[in-house]
Amino acid sequence: MKPFLDGLSQCLGPAGLVTDPAEMAPHLTDWRRMFSGPALAVLRPGSTDQVSAAVRLCAQHGVAIVPQGGNTGLAGGATPMGTGPQVVLSLARMTAIGTPDPIGMVVEVQAGAILQRVKEVAAGCGRQLPISLAAEGSATIGGVISTNAGGLNVLRYGMARDFALGLEVVLPDGTVANGLKPLRKDNAGFDWKHLFIGSEGAFGIVTAAVLRLTPATRHRSVALLSVQDLPAAIRLLGLFQDRIGETLSAFELISAEAMRLVETRCGLACPVADGAWFLLVEVASSLDGLAGAMEATLEAAFGAGLVQDGTLAASEQQAQSLWALREHVTEAESRCGKSLKHDVSLPLRRMEAFLDSVRARLAELAPAARLNIFGHLGDGNLHVNVILGETPPAGASGITAMVHDLIAEAGGSISAEHGLGQYRLDEWCRLTPRTGRDLAIGIKRAIDPNCLMNPGKAIPVFSPPK
Repeated sequence: MKPFLDGLSQCLGPAGLVTDPAEMAPHLTDWRRMFSGPALAVLRPGSTDQVSAAVRLCAQHGVAIVPQGGNTGLAGGATPMGTGPQVVLSLARMTAIGTPDPIGMVVEVQAGAILQRVKEVAAGCGRQLPISLAAEGSATIGGVISTNAGGLNVLRYGMARDFALGLEVVLPDGTVANGLKPLRKDNAGFDWKHLFIGSEGAFGIVTAAVLRLTPATRHRSVALLSVQDLPAAIRLLGLFQDRIGETLSAFELISAEAMRLVETRCGLACPVADGAWFLLVEVASSLDGLAGAMEATLEAAFGAGLVQDGTLAASEQQAQSLWALREHVTEAESRCGKSLKHDVSLPLRRMEAFLDSVRARLAELAPAARLNIFGHLGDGNLHVNVILGETPPAGASGITAMVHDLIAEAGGSISAEHGLGQYRLDEWCRLTPRTGRDLAIGIKRAIDPNCLMNPGKAIPVFSPPK
């Protein structure tokens, strides 16, 4: 592999090629430390031309490429697998952010730009990029697009796919496909960018994007409510949709068990009396009068008997303290030992029966395990996590298949927002009808016939042509 590495050194320069094991180590393990694998080197190109040259050289030598952004994914999609010669290609040096167009409401950015920084630049001209993630301080735009990231505001604004107007992508042979158009309407043929959004680098490497911005919201109102059961929570969602409409930005669900973990493990106090479920509701608008509309909606909710208890933030500081309860659920879980994470979505009308079945089956499989349920009720996305403790109980090995089987029966998805990566790929293959699998593999064969783009992630590995 020396000629290969020498060639990379020539095309990337000293700053673009990392072979020292200590420097490579952070790139070879995911942040949850669930997955790790070896690589020949870590590539750090500084431009699209360098990405193209490096990909072309990898193709010539039959070396697979694992694209990597901020390495904040939850499915092992940016971690090498050690199934053959591989390199990690990090976009960390490609961080340029163009000047936003506040009237056209677009901005062009390179793939290595940090999400939080892009949001700050947009805010500087009175606009916003309303993709809100826990990891936004380290997640990159390329990773956000390649995983079609969701977040807290999908209910109102949609997934990352809804913000990508145009992409620049390096294909498996090193060809650069430039589609950086700031157009909201373009029906001139096939819109190929959607092949690369959410495909986790399996078809090519996103190097830049034109992103859609939205007007900044000047007012927001946040409430924490408790309800007696899930049907009440869903009816409450309908009430907010009817009365608040498009200003409803977040409708987060937290189980009583999850809230207790936040209080006991993170030392935060919930100001609302216990219910079976808690709801964190946020409405936001550019117009005045939001607070009054929120108060009137809450009055209607209490009047209809949908809410047991609740509090409405009277200041931005109080709003942040309410959000902190939701944001600490994952941290509280991590302090309880090992857990199994299930990022699922399903129709709201089937959610209660699904959770009842999960509880009953879990009691049979692993009575010592505990459920930790929270998520984005407004868009049907639940995190059905199972706390195992320091020593996994008997029966734990069958839990994930059980949850996913029930999701399939309910007509849901086993990956609502985190992607398949290598974590869920086998389960996707098990549960997806053959037609769907064959379509994905067929597209992969057409674009990446030698299966060198992030093999073993998002799409099943196939034998390349001889």
